[in-house]
Amino acid sequence: MLQSRHLLSGLGLSLMIATLSANAAGLTAEHKAFGKTNDGTPVEQYILRNSHGMQATVITYGATLQSLKVADKHGKFDDVVLGFDDVQGYQKGTAYFGATIGRFGNRLADGAFELDGKRYQVPQNDKSNALHGGTLGFDKKVWKAEETKDKDSVGVTLTYLSADSEMGFPGNLTTEVTYRLTDNNELRIDYKASTDKPTVLNLTNHSYFNLAGAGNGDILKQVATLHASHYTPVTAKLIPTGELAPVAGTPMDFSKPTAIGTHIKADHPQLKFAEPKQGGFDFNWALDTKGDLSKVATEVSDPQSGRHLQLFTTEPGVQFYTSNFLDGTVKGKGGKVYPHWGAFTLETQHYPDSPNQPNFPSTRLDPGQTYSHSVVLKFSAK
Repeated sequence: MLQSRHLLSGLGLSLMIATLSANAAGLTAEHKAFGKTNDGTPVEQYILRNSHGMQATVITYGATLQSLKVADKHGKFDDVVLGFDDVQGYQKGTAYFGATIGRFGNRLADGAFELDGKRYQVPQNDKSNALHGGTLGFDKKVWKAEETKDKDSVGVTLTYLSADSEMGFPGNLTTEVTYRLTDNNELRIDYKASTDKPTVLNLTNHSYFNLAGAGNGDILKQVATLHASHYTPVTAKLIPTGELAPVAGTPMDFSKPTAIGTHIKADHPQLKFAEPKQGGFDFNWALDTKGDLSKVATEVSDPQSGRHLQLFTTEPGVQFYTSNFLDGTVKGKGGKVYPHWGAFTLETQHYPDSPNQPNFPSTRLDPGQTYSHSVVLKFSAK
C-alpha cells in the first residue's frame, strides 16, 4: 500500500512544508499541509500544474478535487468546481463537493441488497435510501497519498482500505484513485479496487462544475450535450424503475446541444421527483459510448466565458445533477455563495440501485478481480 508523506511539526506549531517537483513537460506538483480534521488527523493538499497555467488541487480528505483552475477565452483563470477553503467545510458539508464516492455511488433502495443469498444493510441517509455509501462513506475518510509522475502527466495516487462490514458492505476493499494532469489540459481520474470477499462497488467523483466559475451565478445558460439516447426513469423515491427509456420527446433529451435551463422547469413528473418545488435534473443517462474512452460521452460549454468541457469515460452511465438542493445558504471558497442551480455534476458510474436491478450492468466484484474505471475531463476555450 502506498504510504503518505508525513508533515513535520515542532514547538506545537504545524509547519507548512511544501515540496515541489517537475517533469520535462513543464508539469509541476506541489505538496503541503491543508489543516487537520476535528480529531487531529492531518490532511494534505497536492497542487498539480501544467505549462498552460491549468491547476488541479486534490486533498486527502475524501480524495477530493478541491479546486480546478481553467482559462477562459481571454486567458483569465477561474476555479470551476465548488468546494471549501478548509477541512472543516468538508467535514460539515453534506453536498459531497468534489469527493470520491464509495463504496456505492448513487442510491440503493432501502439501503439494502442481496449477494449470494445474503442480505446486507447499509445505513439509510437519503430518506429510506442509502446514498453514496451510507452515513460515513469514502468522502468522509482521510486517504493516504503519494505523488506520481511520468513524461506526459503529473499527479497524485490516493489509497484507502475499507474494512469488511464498513457501512454494511462485505469484504476488505482496497481502493486506489489517481488524479493526473496533462499538458493537453486534461484531468484524468483512474480508479482501481480489489476485495477479499464478493462485494458490490460503484465509485465516482462528485465534482460540482460551473464553467463560469464557482459561485458566479447559475448554470442555466450553459449548454450541455449528453451522448445518450436512453435514461433510467425513477420512482418518487428516486429509485430506478428498471426501465431504459428513450430521451426523445422528454426534457431529458440532450442529444443535441441544449441550454441546461431550457426544460429544467418543464411540467414533467420525472423533474418533479428530482425537485418537487421547481424541478431539476438528477438522473442517470445510459451512455451510447458504452465505455469507449476514445469517444466523447458528454460535453458542456459556457457561452459567456467560452470554456468547454468534454468528458470521456469507461463507465456505462453518467448522473447529470443540477444542484437542485443548493439554496444560497452554503458559502464556499473565498466566501462565495453557491446558489440554486449553481452547478452541475457529471458522475460517471454504473446505474443506480444496480444490485437490486437484474437487468442493469453488474456492480459485483469478486476476489481475484480488479475493478477499474477511468474518466478524462478535457478543457478548452473559444
